[in-house]
Amino acid sequence: MIAAIYCRVSTDNQEREGTSLQTQMENCLTYCQSKHYDVSYRFSEAYSGLSLERPELDKLRELVRAESIDIIVCYSLDRLSRDPGHGVIITQELEKHSVKLETVTEDVDNSELGKLISYIRGYASKLEAEKIRERTMRGKKAKAKLGRIVANSHASLYGYDYIPVSQENGGRRIIKESEAEVIRHMYEWLIEGLSTNAITLKLRSLRVSTPSGKGFWIRSTVHKILTNIAYTGKTYAFTCTYVEPKYRMKADTKRKNTGIIYKPKEEWIEIPGVTPAIITTEVFQAVQMQLQENRRKAERNRKREYLLHGHVYCRQCGRSYWGGIHSSKGKVTRRYQCSGKHKIVTPVICGNKAWAADQLETLVWAELESYLSNPDLIKVQMETQCHSAGRKVEVEKELQEVYRQLKTLDREQSQLLEWALKGFPEETVVSENKKLNAMRETLKSTTVELETQLKASQEANFNLQKLKRTIELLQQQLSNNPDYETKRAFLDGMNIKVWIDGENPVDITGFVPENEENIATTPSESHLPARHRGN
Repeated sequence: MIAAIYCRVSTDNQEREGTSLQTQMENCLTYCQSKHYDVSYRFSEAYSGLSLERPELDKLRELVRAESIDIIVCYSLDRLSRDPGHGVIITQELEKHSVKLETVTEDVDNSELGKLISYIRGYASKLEAEKIRERTMRGKKAKAKLGRIVANSHASLYGYDYIPVSQENGGRRIIKESEAEVIRHMYEWLIEGLSTNAITLKLRSLRVSTPSGKGFWIRSTVHKILTNIAYTGKTYAFTCTYVEPKYRMKADTKRKNTGIIYKPKEEWIEIPGVTPAIITTEVFQAVQMQLQENRRKAERNRKREYLLHGHVYCRQCGRSYWGGIHSSKGKVTRRYQCSGKHKIVTPVICGNKAWAADQLETLVWAELESYLSNPDLIKVQMETQCHSAGRKVEVEKELQEVYRQLKTLDREQSQLLEWALKGFPEETVVSENKKLNAMRETLKSTTVELETQLKASQEANFNLQKLKRTIELLQQQLSNNPDYETKRAFLDGMNIKVWIDGENPVDITGFVPENEENIATTPSESHLPARHRGN
């Protein structure tokens, strides 16, 4: 039989006896030899068992779907997955393609009773993983309060070397003079009058090594260094939480939650004395004032008005479009171009098309005027918003009830396992388990639907009054040929976003329904497609 071995640990440095990658692989190989299996594939990775999207597991599942293997061997069931829901998905895939699953430390029973026991074990493993996560976070906070930098990705900082907690006088940073000198120059250059763009280009021309040691300097990296208060000797922990980002530059990103939301400053934990100062507080404050002044000058020096500034986005790379001038054969015209085309922003150049500003602004405003001039559409939209906003409390109660029922099912399935272990008839246990699983699937579907409704209600409640004021204002001024500032206020108030694909028509989103027959229930997902292409 053709076998594939899968081994997993949660972190790269996990070396607990019986669970390290090397130990798992050795035990699995010995097991396969005793069974006379032909081990043709071996997969090992350091990844959380609570995630179903794992690079090596994806490769293994591809082999299963291609029916290239007969059996999968793991050290234990929780190495394959710690999430019972994910365990069910994987088990169903194996059954569909007639692939067996065996483990070194446990007997895997593919009967309904065996599936129930596996489910409960998976549920227990998930609870244990949550406990480990909570204990880890508690330990990190305790270290921070004791005056040690939490050893994660934020411990390393350009300009410093990090001393691990395991070493003497560890959990702190020490200045790396070669990089610290670069930082001091960057602050000096900005005070002397150089912009962040000019500093970025200067660092490239001097061939200064980047913080990652790869590629070349980009403006966002320069700006982060110029605004990081840690260089004054102040260190804070737990300043933000991570969420799913709005856009991804790469679809195969390992980490799911890469978006950042900063917490209120009163929730930050200061760690004194762990980061020596590279610059003085006075210099840092002077640079922050200069950055603000640079932003004000940039707005004042804008020689031409760009109505859609801040409202046009690229479908291909997710970045915003910039307004600029284009000169051809002595003729100068305004246009919108993806910021991903500029090397100062990114070394990976976006290939999306530019738009003539006059053409795009005329097109977008004509579509919005058409909407504002139709009282029936606005009335339906307002009624939809009011209904959705009014449903918030009701949906929250329904959702809490579903959560309660799911917890009840967990307790009932745990009780069912106890029945099985006490010798209750297998047919009774299996029959009850099927009923509980069917109820669980129904409740999960209801949960997804209610969570979607709750999100829509929250957005509607937040934006309803703003939407009313904006539409009333614009309707009053629409017949008087509104000026630039009025139009800008409308675009901001309606949360208008213009998406440029390059191949498909322009897509206008915001609080605008598609047509009378199709009113979007979630305001932020409303669309008004404009069937035109860019230049």
